[in-house]
Amino acid sequence: MDDPKHIKTITGYCEPLSLRAGEAIRCMASSHTPGSARLDLVRIICGDPTRSGPGFKEIAVPSELPTEVTLTEQCLQTGSYGEVDLSGFSVTRQTQLKIHVFATRPEQNQTLFSVVGESGPLLVLRLSKGRLVTRIGKTELLLREQPLQAKRWYQVEIAADLKNGTVTGTLTPQPSRSPGQDVFERFEPHTVSAALSAIPTGRLHRCLFAASSDGAHFDGRLARPVLTLDATTLEWDFSKDMGGRQVVDVSGHERHGLLHQLPARAVTGPDWDGSHHAWTAMPSHYDAIHFHSDDVYDAGWPVTAELNLPADLASGIYAFRLRTAHGQDRIPFFVRPAQHAPTADVALLMPSFTYMAYANHRMLFEGADFIATRSRLRPEHEYLRHHPEVGRSTYEKHADGSGVMFSSRRRPVLQLRPGADGWNFTPDTDINAFLDHLRVGHDILADEDVHAEGIDALAPYRVIVTGTHPEYWSTRMLDTLEEWMRRGGRLMYLGGNGFYWRVALSDAWPGAVELRRAEDGVRNWQTEPGESYHAFTGEYGGLWRRLGRASNTLVGVGFAAQGFKRAIGYKRSPDSHTSRAAWIFEGVTDEEIGTSGLGGGAAGQEVDRYSQTLGSPAHAVILASATEFGPDMTRTKEELQASTSVPSPDPVVRADLVFFETPAGGAVFSVGSISWFGALARNGYDNDIARITANVVRRFAEPTPFALPESEPPEQREAPESLPQ
Repeated sequence: MDDPKHIKTITGYCEPLSLRAGEAIRCMASSHTPGSARLDLVRIICGDPTRSGPGFKEIAVPSELPTEVTLTEQCLQTGSYGEVDLSGFSVTRQTQLKIHVFATRPEQNQTLFSVVGESGPLLVLRLSKGRLVTRIGKTELLLREQPLQAKRWYQVEIAADLKNGTVTGTLTPQPSRSPGQDVFERFEPHTVSAALSAIPTGRLHRCLFAASSDGAHFDGRLARPVLTLDATTLEWDFSKDMGGRQVVDVSGHERHGLLHQLPARAVTGPDWDGSHHAWTAMPSHYDAIHFHSDDVYDAGWPVTAELNLPADLASGIYAFRLRTAHGQDRIPFFVRPAQHAPTADVALLMPSFTYMAYANHRMLFEGADFIATRSRLRPEHEYLRHHPEVGRSTYEKHADGSGVMFSSRRRPVLQLRPGADGWNFTPDTDINAFLDHLRVGHDILADEDVHAEGIDALAPYRVIVTGTHPEYWSTRMLDTLEEWMRRGGRLMYLGGNGFYWRVALSDAWPGAVELRRAEDGVRNWQTEPGESYHAFTGEYGGLWRRLGRASNTLVGVGFAAQGFKRAIGYKRSPDSHTSRAAWIFEGVTDEEIGTSGLGGGAAGQEVDRYSQTLGSPAHAVILASATEFGPDMTRTKEELQASTSVPSPDPVVRADLVFFETPAGGAVFSVGSISWFGALARNGYDNDIARITANVVRRFAEPTPFALPESEPPEQREAPESLPQ
């Protein structure tokens, strides 16, 4: 039995995640043990409780929040579906349904389509033990004795003659591209009929795609639904409004539907034959929607408390803190300076898209190719184990085996908590604590702010400091950062595996990101054939490296290897002593740096390397490198050109510390390692990694421009020796 001290009972989320001082924020919370809870506002300086960090630190902030709130248990209903309002329609003579069906878990008892009237369901199409069944009123008709094959398209037609009291069903399998798999299917229409035991008539309320009124959601794809109600025919085209929430009625009756809980769009339909791979080029091949019984976009909980932030509230990381006798929770959010208020010169960019991509990841107890499972878990991960209804991350697969391409923050995100996870948010608070320790003055920004506002979000700042793992970037974000750098911005990339995957966003689904894991890259799943283009934007997905924008071109280094057993230190290069960047090591005398810290050193977990072949600037100074990793640190998938063995030691497996100048007096400093943060706080910040980082922060914050080197750099070099490409 679980130790009661480690059973999490309270959770919640807030809206929005990032906002300005002077704006309003809402907190939605739930408790499995209902009762009153103390509520207050805290500012999080450091959310890392481990011994390697500076120590957990939060400050209570006076606010107009109620000191106590009543918490009840809120349910979270998973399962995506579509809904169409049929009010004003009634049926007295006939109803017909034509639809294409592609079941991914046909063995589950699920509802594919339903029409609901004032007296209950009028027409239902459902799966029962793998067999397709229709129900008209109280009459059920088995369309075929043979179960459906998973992942095969079937055309279904249901016709109910209410005047004559009969129902007819026709099931027509669609051929696949595999003669072997088609051996046991007959492709001519299979028709059955029955007499109705009762005649269902009356006014209608709605129709549901992939669900019934009792919540039996469908796993699979639907396409080309056509519904006839007496003399009126409604037809919906799922290839339209691909990035939106509408189910578009093309019959002329304007009975457009609404999608709930974010099903997958831009997926192949019945006619897809491999001739096109972009839905924008041939929408008729992508006229399907993939619904999942475990989709979740918006928890939809009632507001527990709402707060109008003071206009003079300092920018920072804040949280709603809820405390009871049986548990507590902190629900973080990010506050920017008020509109038109003065800003600091330095801003810490919180990688909120990365937080969303990893939201509620289950890798620690379900395992992954690159992470071993653990038996001892923090309460937040135990909560995920016992409450799958909070939804999955983009690192998992749905119950039907398809990859999770959409993730949302409009639900409890358990790892977005101080101390909950060794990745992402908690380590980023270590960087926040370091900047607070330096007292240079810094603001907080989030990815969503940069995506929404473009250059206006970054323009006030001379220095942008990244989080430890800024992995997921939208096109607008990347374009904005590049423009800001060309204007003279100074970028400190204090992490690894950054600028790696492209994500897309849609105004119709605020708070959600879309990810297509196309081609290459370290991943737990890959997109299905023909489905590598985002529904939200029509952009091709996958690695920025495969899209011609490897992170090397922006920050000088790019993802090279990963391994999680041991972090190590860097060895300085001669250039760290004699080059124009030697000032970075002022006060540092040792030839090896970062030799202790979280996990053992400053270089580890996921590391980046310099490579001119991938676009690293030739004039960059390579200040130090970490190379002597353990055997678990292996090069990334995209660094393998064939299934041959790699040399040992592998020259590609390295972390490079890099500095270079950019136009208009700007500069870039990149550490090439996620583990850098874990070495900052040693000995009360009195250590080489803290000193190096402080030197860069302070110089970058000075207005004095950086000058480009006087001579042209060599045309081709690698670090520190020729590397196999």
